Amino acid sequence: IEINFRRDPSIYDGRFANNGWLQELPKPMIKLTWDNPVLVGPAMAGRMGLEKMDVVELELNGKKVQGSVWIQAGHPDNSVTVFLGYGRTRAGRAGTGAGFDAYQLRYSATPWFATGVNVRKTGEKYLLASTQGYQTMDTENGDSRPEIRVTNLEEYHKEPNFAKEEEPQKEFTLYPQLGYKTTYPNYDPKSGPYQWGMTIDLNACVGCNNCIVACQSENNIPIVGKEMVNRGRHMHWLRVDAYYQGDRDNPRAHFQPVPCMQCEDAPCELVCPVGATVHSTEGLNDMVYNRCVGTRYCSNNCPYKVRRFNFLLFQDWDTPQYKMMRNPDVTVRSRGVMEKCTYCVQRISEHRITAERENRLIGDGEFTTACAQSCPANAIVFGNVNDPNSAVSKLKAGARNYSLLAELNTRPRTTYLAEVRNPSGELES
Repeated sequence: IEINFRRDPSIYDGRFANNGWLQELPKPMIKLTWDNPVLVGPAMAGRMGLEKMDVVELELNGKKVQGSVWIQAGHPDNSVTVFLGYGRTRAGRAGTGAGFDAYQLRYSATPWFATGVNVRKTGEKYLLASTQGYQTMDTENGDSRPEIRVTNLEEYHKEPNFAKEEEPQKEFTLYPQLGYKTTYPNYDPKSGPYQWGMTIDLNACVGCNNCIVACQSENNIPIVGKEMVNRGRHMHWLRVDAYYQGDRDNPRAHFQPVPCMQCEDAPCELVCPVGATVHSTEGLNDMVYNRCVGTRYCSNNCPYKVRRFNFLLFQDWDTPQYKMMRNPDVTVRSRGVMEKCTYCVQRISEHRITAERENRLIGDGEFTTACAQSCPANAIVFGNVNDPNSAVSKLKAGARNYSLLAELNTRPRTTYLAEVRNPSGELES
């Protein structure tokens, strides 16, 4: 059996082990937090009778370590993968004691992989904290309306509008219609001229999770710890879903960032008994924290599962140095408050005020959200959809643009650009 050593996707070689943001950041493919697993493939796990979270002992050249198994679709057979950087004994409050030390099996002659490792099942269990499976979007007929729409280049040339589907008409809705002024460029700054929107290009997204950390930093989002993650109480306003297609031993992987959709017909707004979630004249689905009494009706009614609830007081309000870490433009929320993506409304307000003072309009690309700013692949584009010349409007007018769960008639402001693959014919066969 071969063992592969890899730097951890979040804490690298261990130098960032005491960074709570990175410890709680779900790893791109496996969505684990606060630990490093022993990755094995489905075929090998079946032969050895291994299940998720079984503790195994790895022995190489007389040295032994124990770690918890995670079965990963697409992992090579007869091979295990371990992440470096964990199992530290003096890393600080966040990093000490997390995971196991894979460096014990690593030698300078074979720094990245070695053969001849013995894998033995110990019969014990060790709990791993994964975010995969929480906040799932369930539909009655998910096969006919997949969350991710993908085709190959040949089929795309034949049917460029493959991602489009007949969406419900605006007239046939139970939602109250909000009479927005959507004429461009005849803006009246007092009547809300801007209508903000976003597109996410699934062709470009590589699932790196940069957007999650950028959002957490910008919006003062707390970490909650391994126990709370296991209860599904992690607070990230943005998640990156990983989907697998095809044979479990050799699937295709797809990534989809899912922030708040900023629905025009928002299901969350109708059920809030205190009007804590309301629609703005600029098309944003706003949260009024002072009104929220924590009924969580909005979260239950959200088909995208993008709302987060402060079950406990996750923020430390007393330690002085934490004040320097937080963004002073964003409220620090307490327990009992529902929160979610706001399209970085504090940035919108700052540039709107500046533009009004200078008696001008906000230019396209003058600012963007934290997630879009940090995306290394430029997969996320934000802007004014009222402006037909803005980058986001041009993308939304393209053939690949589609809405997530459009059949629900929520009319989301965040839309996706479908994925078009161009693989080698030999690889496909």
